[in-house]
Amino acid sequence: MIIGRTLGIYVALRFLKMIAGVFFTIYMLVFTLDFVELMRRAGDAQDASTGIMATLAFYRTPSIAEQVLPFAVLFGAMAALLGLSRKLELVVARAAGVSAWQFLQPGLVTGAVIGIVAVTLFNPMAANFKQRAANIEAKIFARSGKAATDKELWLRQKSLDGQSVIRAISASELGRQLNQVTFFNYDSAGRFLERVEARRAVLFDGYWELSDVRVVSTLDEPQTYATSVIATNLEREQVRRSFTPPEQVSYWDFAEVIDRTEKAGLDATRYKLHHAALTSRPLLLVAMILVAATVSLRFFRFGGIARMVLGGVIAGFVLYVATELTEDLGANGIIAPEMAAWLPAILGSLLGVLALLHLEDG
Repeated sequence: MIIGRTLGIYVALRFLKMIAGVFFTIYMLVFTLDFVELMRRAGDAQDASTGIMATLAFYRTPSIAEQVLPFAVLFGAMAALLGLSRKLELVVARAAGVSAWQFLQPGLVTGAVIGIVAVTLFNPMAANFKQRAANIEAKIFARSGKAATDKELWLRQKSLDGQSVIRAISASELGRQLNQVTFFNYDSAGRFLERVEARRAVLFDGYWELSDVRVVSTLDEPQTYATSVIATNLEREQVRRSFTPPEQVSYWDFAEVIDRTEKAGLDATRYKLHHAALTSRPLLLVAMILVAATVSLRFFRFGGIARMVLGGVIAGFVLYVATELTEDLGANGIIAPEMAAWLPAILGSLLGVLALLHLEDG
């Protein structure tokens, strides 16, 4: 049975208001913390002004906030239900014969709609902003040798001269340009030849063009050059795929990226996992609302509100740990990426329904 239209819209708006309030509070907190961290790292970087760091933090925040959206839904749903109970609106609805399942329908629909909007609209925007942030990081931090994150980029290549292992601080222009790059060159027999350090390496057809080069070998003294070239068999698309994290890929582009990655003979597991996780996001948000309902439908006059809130936080944390665990298993190929992404959402929903059946129907 569906509750009345007026009551349904009222409850849905309460859910939406509380979830939006919690999400934007977390969003601003993430922006502030990231901005402070960027200012700390930018101390020795040239042209790292406060305005540029604020812009960089602005571009980085959506992808981080996207990861905490399930918690925003959990806490927002708990706040909405507790608010309705505190004002006795929930009591009146129950007295009028409205069951908990009917009362939760608007909230569940709201959670599903938020999930769909987050995947189809917010995620492409966050991916685009993440790519812009990567380009800004490359320009600002390349000269200083620092990056906005501590994660280095690694790549292996072959050429007529032998093999090379490439390490870079950052990449820009969709992987075509590497910054603060080091080439560890080996001959065809696997013996180490030299280490080539450069401020920048730009990929052209069949070779890398290096700028501000320093060559250290086992035979000669270190040499410096304004420019130099290193042969390569890599194509621009291969480098782009290797250096593009899933967070920088829009939801609508995953199918193409996965197909091209597999045709190139590269591992596409991380893209499949992230795509499946995004697809399951609406169900995960529904599961969060069900978890919130299991700890938030108790009437205020019965007491124990603090214990209920703590229970909801613990339940959300357990579901988060389960999600991270299954994603790690999927990323390492132990279980299928689709199963790793969907399993927490399905189990969370089923456990939430089971708990509500026990509380409401005995």
